[in-house]
Amino acid sequence: MAKLLIVDDDMLNSKIYSTKLQKDQHQVHLSLDGQDALEKIKDKFDLILLDIMLPKIDGLNLLKEIKKGINKNTTVLLYTNLMSQDAKKEALENGAKEFILKADLNPLELLEKIKNYLPPSS
Repeated sequence: MAKLLIVDDDMLNSKIYSTKLQKDQHQVHLSLDGQDALEKIKDKFDLILLDIMLPKIDGLNLLKEIKKGINKNTTVLLYTNLMSQDAKKEALENGAKEFILKADLNPLELLEKIKNYLPPSS
C-alpha cells in the first residue's frame, strides 16, 4: 500500500483518481490548494500528483518546497493544462519526474502511469 497526495483544485478529477487508487488499497490524501498541500507535505508520501495552476500557492513553487523537506526523494508528477515549455523545464529542473499534459491522457492512462511509479506491493 502506497501513500499518495493529490493536489488539484478540480475536485472531480481528484475524486476520480482518489476513488480508483483507494480501491487498489492505496492511502490517498487530497488538497485543493497549495496552502493546504504545504501543510500536508509535512508528512511523508510515496508519490505526489501535483497540478500547476492552484489557488494560494502554485504547483511550481510548491514543488520547490516539497523538494526541501521530508519528501525530497518522493516521486512528484506534475500534471496540468498549462502548455508551457518554460514551466516544463522549471518543473523537471526542480525534481519532478514527469510533466504531464492533462489533455494527453485519459484518467485510466494517468492511473496506469501513477501505478508505474509506486513501490511494489508487499
